[in-house]
Amino acid sequence: MDSKNKYYLMFLLPWILTLLIFWAYPLFHSIILSFSEYKTFSGEITFVGLSNYYSLFSDDAFVQSVQNTFVFVIGTVPTTTALAIYFAIKLDAIAKLKNLFRSIFFIPSITSLVVISLVFTNLYSGDGYINSLLDWAGLPHPERGFLQGEGTALFSIMAMDVWMSVGYYMILFLASLQTIPKQLFESAEIMGANKFHQFRSITWPHLRPTLVFVLLVNTIKSFQVFIEIYVMTRGGPLGSTSTIVYYIFDKAFNKIDLIGVASASAVLLFLILIIFSLSQSRVLKNN
Repeated sequence: MDSKNKYYLMFLLPWILTLLIFWAYPLFHSIILSFSEYKTFSGEITFVGLSNYYSLFSDDAFVQSVQNTFVFVIGTVPTTTALAIYFAIKLDAIAKLKNLFRSIFFIPSITSLVVISLVFTNLYSGDGYINSLLDWAGLPHPERGFLQGEGTALFSIMAMDVWMSVGYYMILFLASLQTIPKQLFESAEIMGANKFHQFRSITWPHLRPTLVFVLLVNTIKSFQVFIEIYVMTRGGPLGSTSTIVYYIFDKAFNKIDLIGVASASAVLLFLILIIFSLSQSRVLKNN
């Protein structure tokens, strides 16, 4: 190895060590544990084959957590993306106070998720502000609060997630919109193209690379939803808000000697993320 390559390797070494210690080692160790029964206090590891995986699919709590996770992803990712594109287009057309509105939309995405979860827990409570407004307007509302009902808890958390995330993705789309030459729109108007044709022929092609990135990042983030679930509901009521990551946490830290089952859940989630990421990337790039 010549001196130039050694120089490059010296700068890459901290990143490589970080990758090996904090990502590669935990990943492979988790895969090993997923085929084992791990005794927490003694540290004893016993190979059990695929029994941890078999137990997952016979566990109603795991099946429910998978269903809840998919509902969360399917409900939040398209909604957040569509709203982010809409607000980005509207904000790009504003001549004055653009920086102010951009900051207002972006603030929720940089605020502590724990703080936001606590605020919305109070808003969603039986005597919270939302229930008070609905009661004042004479509209139906859950007496015990939105987080206490099996039919409303998960969707309430999803609504909070959309509100919190849309500003961040809007900034990304806005940055893409601002790279489009204005002359293209002027030429399209001269040729008689309406707003819809301008969006389809000019705006949309420029947004596609950003769209691929946003959908991949948002999908991965949504599959890993945990903090808001832990803070707001702890997976309740009756498991209606439990997600895969919360299930992993519950089995790993709240139950005794179920590290193997939790590891098997984590491996399955890892495989799901790989499949979804590759599928999304291929479909979006081919269209």
